[in-house]
Amino acid sequence: MRMRKSADWMSQLDERIIEHLDDSGWASPSTMSRSFCFTASEDRILERCEALADSGLIAPIYERSKMYELTTLGYLYLDGDLDAKALPRRSRV
Repeated sequence: MRMRKSADWMSQLDERIIEHLDDSGWASPSTMSRSFCFTASEDRILERCEALADSGLIAPIYERSKMYELTTLGYLYLDGDLDAKALPRRSRV
């Protein structure tokens, strides 16, 4: 596995979310907050999921859904084949 290239706006929680979605296929912030590998609140996970979705690394399964899955960009990032610095930064505050 190659070294991942994170963007400066990404956090360690973002890495855990992406890895969890890779393992589980899909998840919601609610189910992730109850998982043993997360210590963040559901609201914080939702905030990070929205940032990751804005950058194109993950996407809601259905429009306006709070269930997320990895995108092709997300898989490329996990494999070390994508420099996240090239992705758009979250546009919302």
